[in-house]
Amino acid sequence: MKEIVFITGATSGIGLACARKFAQAGYRLILTGRNGIRLEEIKTELTAQGSEALTLCFDVRDRQATEEAVASLPAEWNEIDVLINNAGLALGLEPEYEGRFDDWEAMIDTNIKGLLWMTRIIVPGMVARQRGHIINIGSVAGDAAYAGGGVYCATKAAVKALSDGLRIDLAPTPIRVTNLKPGLVETNFSRIRFRGDEERAARVYQGVKPLTGDDIADVALYAAQAPAHVQIAEVLILATHQANATLIARQ
Repeated sequence: MKEIVFITGATSGIGLACARKFAQAGYRLILTGRNGIRLEEIKTELTAQGSEALTLCFDVRDRQATEEAVASLPAEWNEIDVLINNAGLALGLEPEYEGRFDDWEAMIDTNIKGLLWMTRIIVPGMVARQRGHIINIGSVAGDAAYAGGGVYCATKAAVKALSDGLRIDLAPTPIRVTNLKPGLVETNFSRIRFRGDEERAARVYQGVKPLTGDDIADVALYAAQAPAHVQIAEVLILATHQANATLIARQ
């Protein structure tokens, strides 16, 4: 039986890139997200290429919906081998003392709580089967705060801490934990952060060749396919002209 990869936030960006890369590598796919129509479009695309895919439409911020979605998996789909906690977002770039409560709740509930819900629901099965791999999509933003990004940076620092803690807890088992920390990746990230302001979002990537979702998916697949005794614990992935979260040498 082919291994099963479960991807949150699979409808765009890094999540979609992971879906395509893992499909090409022969994995069976459980694709999740909030946009049911888009999920079915991606499933159709991948199955037309010979992949097996199943979709679950739910919001990771909703713990009950998350539990019910995973519980609904057919028996032949419930032994998950790779969990990719990708669902996440940034909202706004205001000073922390002017931030929006709703933005903070959305980021904390998605980036931290959503990752925790998925981990708590799926990892016990991996422990029982004594196999599995958790790949968390963190960020260079988790290494240090930057102006206007304090809450988002805090959520990604939490992803690092949660990844490290889970790795400690799972050390007696063969289950691996990976934290991928992308830098400047051109996806819908900035359009969402700036509430659909295309011009402002485009300026984020001006003067530099950013990473793509495919670049991050390549690293995720490499980590998943490493020999069983090799744990790719953490990877910082930056564009060539990017030194950290804020220092970018634009040409």
